Amino acid sequence: MRYHPREYLFAYGTLRRESNSEMFRLLARYGQFVDDATCQGKLYMVDDYPGLVPSNNPHDFVYGEVYKLSCPDIVLSCLDDYEECSPKFTKPTAYVRRKENVQTKSGEVVTAWVYIYDRPTEGLQLIQSGDFLEKT
Repeated sequence: MRYHPREYLFAYGTLRRESNSEMFRLLARYGQFVDDATCQGKLYMVDDYPGLVPSNNPHDFVYGEVYKLSCPDIVLSCLDDYEECSPKFTKPTAYVRRKENVQTKSGEVVTAWVYIYDRPTEGLQLIQSGDFLEKT
């Protein structure tokens, strides 16, 4: 069995607890909820799901949840397929997975995997609140 350093995931859309999606159930099975959190960025409605785009503006925040992954290989492989950014999808993909600093509600900063929207945002609706569950 391979040892993994702590791996975290920041979920800001359909992977959040309130979505109760099939992929959230996978995350709940192989991950442990740590805390609500924010990631610096802007949030756009892509379709019936959001896309996070990094921002240099310190006032731009996306709200979500941080999970500690118990089986990162399993979870990330499945989520890469779900987000259509695994090696089986033609590049460039709409999302890329990369590590970003996120701040938990309790104030701790952790480095977590984040699915970043990697396409132009022209014509997409900005979610002003930064919270997909509020969608305003």
